[in-house]
Amino acid sequence: MAIECLVLGAGQEVGKSCVVVTINDKKIMFDCGMHMGYLDHRRYPDFSLISKSGDFTNSLTCIVVTHFHLDHIGALPYFTEVCGYNGPIYMTYPTKALAPLMLEDYRKVMVDRRGEEEQFSSEQILECMKKVTAVDLKQTVQVDKDLQIRAYYAGHVLGAAMFYARVGDVAIVYTGDYNMTPDRHLGAAQIDRLQLDLVITESTYATTYRDSKYAREREFLKAVHKCVAGGGKVLIPTFALGRAQELCMLLDDYWERMNLKVPIYFSAGLTVQANMYYKMLINWTSQKVKDTYATRNAFDFKHVCSFDRSLINAPGPCVLFATPGMISGGFSLEVFKQWAPYEGNLVTLPGYCVAGTVGHRLMSAKTPAQINIDQDTQIDVRCQIHQLSFSPHTDAKGILDLVKFLSPKHVILVHGEKPKMATLKEKIQSQMGIQCFDPANNETVSIPSTHYVKAVASDALLQSSLSPNLKFIRKCSERGSDFGGLDARTKPGLKVFR
Repeated sequence: MAIECLVLGAGQEVGKSCVVVTINDKKIMFDCGMHMGYLDHRRYPDFSLISKSGDFTNSLTCIVVTHFHLDHIGALPYFTEVCGYNGPIYMTYPTKALAPLMLEDYRKVMVDRRGEEEQFSSEQILECMKKVTAVDLKQTVQVDKDLQIRAYYAGHVLGAAMFYARVGDVAIVYTGDYNMTPDRHLGAAQIDRLQLDLVITESTYATTYRDSKYAREREFLKAVHKCVAGGGKVLIPTFALGRAQELCMLLDDYWERMNLKVPIYFSAGLTVQANMYYKMLINWTSQKVKDTYATRNAFDFKHVCSFDRSLINAPGPCVLFATPGMISGGFSLEVFKQWAPYEGNLVTLPGYCVAGTVGHRLMSAKTPAQINIDQDTQIDVRCQIHQLSFSPHTDAKGILDLVKFLSPKHVILVHGEKPKMATLKEKIQSQMGIQCFDPANNETVSIPSTHYVKAVASDALLQSSLSPNLKFIRKCSERGSDFGGLDARTKPGLKVFR
């Protein structure tokens, strides 16, 4: 029995994660994401490769979504409400709670503010989420009589999960995005040691080996403090869920220790809702947050307050968290246009920026520079650009540690950059002897799977196998055979199963 893996997204790129895995006659879609760098047909996976007729409900056994980031769930309402998929969908409870907030925020930014063509409506987002079945960590879900799935804690963002899937004797793990080291508000990924034919893993930081988390935090705080002390404004473009809470905790604590009075703002009412969910879903956070919950909720920020648009050009220093991350549009782009021309200001990019976004262009820019926002708009960028990896993705060491721990027969790399994936692929194959693949979008990889054959034996046969033939052993001993003194059951290479 072969495992067929059709990579519809995140093949040799970061964006629109979507992998369709076929085991026997079961077809599982892992993630259904959109690409944040495109506004044309490349925004969504090519769903026609699943079914030419468009009958997606009968073509797929189920959909599994690993977490609420748009590059993993952004195409789901389109696939269910526009393309017509009406089958089972599984995700964790926090993902089901937070996904509608992310999807509606994206819809508002793209349609209400930028005037883009609507891909799905608010009503369609709600209808889509009604089709979702929420699962707990380590809960074994029997999708049908042959297929079972199980979620494992992935770190990364609140509710993120790796998913184990099994059909008969064939078992795989799809990691989604994960983090192998704990941070302030989330724990590290945790998974059982499993017998696996295949692991499909993200490889965002395939060649990156990060230095100490504390060193990165110190560097970030030093840059922010220096800017505001000089009267400048700091823009931190971030998504409303995940790094936003992590960095708010870091700055809130620092402001308290240093007795700073410079305002820290957060744009978007979405974050107020998000923090409410973080408080409700405290069991999904880090051990430190859980331990202090009785005396203080870590998400009640003392120095962080809401931002009003009228404050964009207000005099004086400030720190502003603005959505979305990567400066891919919305309010973060609006503020960037206003603040970028001034040398005293700072834009700090805390995580990965997808190709095609303004954030990605800034990462390789040396200021002063001219940055193209779109075909018609160019910005004179004179502010400081500070890039620091507060990304919730694991680094190369974490990926290698996970692969070594799980020791699957095969590995497929997704969600990474082509040259870096090639380096990691070679390392997995040479250091661990595990066959590794890094397919491009719309390519299919066929993996041979383990097949166990059941042998039925009578009780009489088993009993005779377990009972030594003493007369035979004695005769062999008299002839000088080496069987003397050995029970047949202890002979090397002989295993008897009952």
